[in-house]
Amino acid sequence: MFQTIEYLWKQFLNLLPNLAFALLILLASIYLAKLVSRILERALRRREASPEITALLTMITRWTLVIFGIITALQRFFDVTAFLTGLGIIGFSIGFALQDILKNFAAGIILLLQQPFKVGDSIEVSSYSGVVQTINIRTTELRTFDGRLVIIPNADLLANTIVNLSRADRRRIDLQIGIEYQSDLQLAQEALRAALQGVPGFLTDPPPFIISETFGDSAIKLRVYFWIDLTASNPLEAQDAAVKNIKAEFERQGLHIPYPTTTVILHPAKE
Repeated sequence: MFQTIEYLWKQFLNLLPNLAFALLILLASIYLAKLVSRILERALRRREASPEITALLTMITRWTLVIFGIITALQRFFDVTAFLTGLGIIGFSIGFALQDILKNFAAGIILLLQQPFKVGDSIEVSSYSGVVQTINIRTTELRTFDGRLVIIPNADLLANTIVNLSRADRRRIDLQIGIEYQSDLQLAQEALRAALQGVPGFLTDPPPFIISETFGDSAIKLRVYFWIDLTASNPLEAQDAAVKNIKAEFERQGLHIPYPTTTVILHPAKE
């Protein structure tokens, strides 16, 4: 009996350094998990991520670090190679079966971290354009400008070019105007510059650019480029005001925008 107790005591003393080191590893992993999850939570809140996504990502981060600490601590006593190999095979099988879901999940995390857009931004992606309603882990909801609700998988969203219309502080407007061949082109360009002054959000820097572009069937085509301040106006409002102002200014200057016409020349019939 005494020899058994003495043997167990020696075994305990031999295991004590490993036990203390394993306990230290476990406590350090728990502390590190809390610290990293708090930093991640603050970063996601600054990026205005939804509370559900923030809670999910912080929980995954915390438990990943804790599990890694437990496995590292167990290595002080057991050979966990076989266990990790089996766990890897199981993980590979599950990942292969759920590859589409995991792909969208990973893309959602990338979108939340990089944040090419946020809720409320107007974006163009693939063949859709509209306002972002919700950013989830697997999908993003987009309300198109014609009122449709489009749910786009995050992997497809990340694989396409994203144009964030809300990130720009100014926008260039492009208009084409036809004018009669008999008109004074210099006077027409001056009239266009005067008409643009009354457009909401019109910017003088960079200045508007007006060119005589080409000869049309019934008119000379003029191309007008000008910039607007998006905080003071929007492209549709500016384009509407520009067309109205140009028409009114042309009427004041006696300039005409012709209808499509065709000239027919008749020759007398020969006997």
